[in-house]
Amino acid sequence: MWILSFIWILYFINITRGQENVKILRYKRSSSVSKPCQAGCTTCSTANGCLSCKPRFFFHLELDGIRQRGVCLSSCPHGHYGMRSPHISTCTRCKEDCASCFSESFCTRCHPGRFLFRGKCENSCPKKLTANTALRECTECPTGCELCVRRSMCVRCSAGLYALHGHCHHTCPGGYEPDVQLTKCTPQVHYEVGEWTEWGPCAGKRRMQSYRSGKKQRTSQVLHPPECV
Repeated sequence: MWILSFIWILYFINITRGQENVKILRYKRSSSVSKPCQAGCTTCSTANGCLSCKPRFFFHLELDGIRQRGVCLSSCPHGHYGMRSPHISTCTRCKEDCASCFSESFCTRCHPGRFLFRGKCENSCPKKLTANTALRECTECPTGCELCVRRSMCVRCSAGLYALHGHCHHTCPGGYEPDVQLTKCTPQVHYEVGEWTEWGPCAGKRRMQSYRSGKKQRTSQVLHPPECV
């Protein structure tokens, strides 16, 4: 009789331990899944972030310290481009010479020191094009222009031409005069004088002798006389 009782006790102990093991396993599974997923995620975990994204979102791995975590973005970050597929859309890094790109083979902006030409980042621009350091691209300048900010804005003209308001002129319009060194039209100066000289001695009206009371004079030379209107 006591043997049968002992067997029933062991049976109930095993059932109790089995229930505890199931609870522990369920706790581990629930702890591996994060409570609320970030916007755009369909599945996620505490350790790895987003695991899959909603439609129209791009899956991207970003650094979190020394670890990588998945995020779902509506558009890819700077220096990456989006690749869509029926199963998953991902963000792919641009080539090293591209600061931003439209695809693997088409850059939209270059790093400093390189210039965009037909979707490529080049060290220098081909002939008849200007390396625009502000835009980081090869700019086609107007005829007669050696350096331009963009196609409609010239800052340095070829020899014999003068820049004014972003355009090159053979002769400067009225009110301007050509500056050969700067190759541009500068406003005409109607009246210009030089520096004043030092004050002269205090002198009387009739004799050039020093007096305690009298007048001092100083002069300046006219460099550019007024022009006739």
